[in-house]
Amino acid sequence: MERYQSLGLVGEGSYGTVLKCRHRGSGRLVAIKKFLDSDDDRTVKKIAQREIKLLRQLRHDNLVNLLEVWKRRRRWYLVFEFVERTLLDELEQNPNGLDLNTSRQYLFQILRAGAFCHQQNIIHRDIKPENILISHSGVIKLCDFGFARTVASPAEGGVYTDYVATRWYRPPELLVGDTKYGKPVDVWAVGCLFMEMLTSQPLFPGDSDLDQIHHIVRCFGENHRFSVCALPKMLQNFHSRVLLLYTTFSGTFHELTCSFCPPRFVTLHNFMCSFDGLMCSFFCGSNKKSTTLLQASHYTEI
Repeated sequence: MERYQSLGLVGEGSYGTVLKCRHRGSGRLVAIKKFLDSDDDRTVKKIAQREIKLLRQLRHDNLVNLLEVWKRRRRWYLVFEFVERTLLDELEQNPNGLDLNTSRQYLFQILRAGAFCHQQNIIHRDIKPENILISHSGVIKLCDFGFARTVASPAEGGVYTDYVATRWYRPPELLVGDTKYGKPVDVWAVGCLFMEMLTSQPLFPGDSDLDQIHHIVRCFGENHRFSVCALPKMLQNFHSRVLLLYTTFSGTFHELTCSFCPPRFVTLHNFMCSFDGLMCSFFCGSNKKSTTLLQASHYTEI
């Protein structure tokens, strides 16, 4: 740490702290993650080593850049590029939600980050506003890979812990203790994140796992089994939720449609159909893929 000047605390969590620092030689601003004593805590050691391993192999414009790693006095130190703010900061500054164009631009970049990780056969497992960094120029950086891991092949039959992902962004399979899950858990989280960007309110703000399931069932319908076969009933119940969310914005649905969608989606009916398809892509079926969402014309026409 002698080469860096500490400028203050950025964040603090269960496994360590993050400091804003300046390199004494170059003057470059960095964020240094200082883990707790990893030799005495197997969980901390596992999380630190996993994050180091994955970030050394993952390089992408929309992933936070790991610059340096060292271990001193039984603690791991990870040096990252410094990014000015998080999506959580933006949501707190915009209590009525982000504008639709900004939400689309952020969503596109978050999907790029997720798609790249999934192409490398890695799931993040903790996508949430605090882990979405945003530069002054509007570039998104997905960070905090402490819960990320490589997905086992179907033949290997990977079994994973269900205690990952912050509760509000946790899909139903994790809430009920499923240990054989995969990439769709990240897609569900991005769907929750997208709705939160538009409203500044969490979509499913449960205060326990049971309450979380209650919020999801209330939104999708009591008989919804989170599968494609239940789509018609789910969409019928979901329309009321969508209307409630979008009436928080000023302007007409026609204006919202023109702002959110490509020009060809210019009627409320077409907008709702398009939005249904988008939400189903996030929340329904067992084959949710960030690459498929990324390729959709909704996102590429920014």
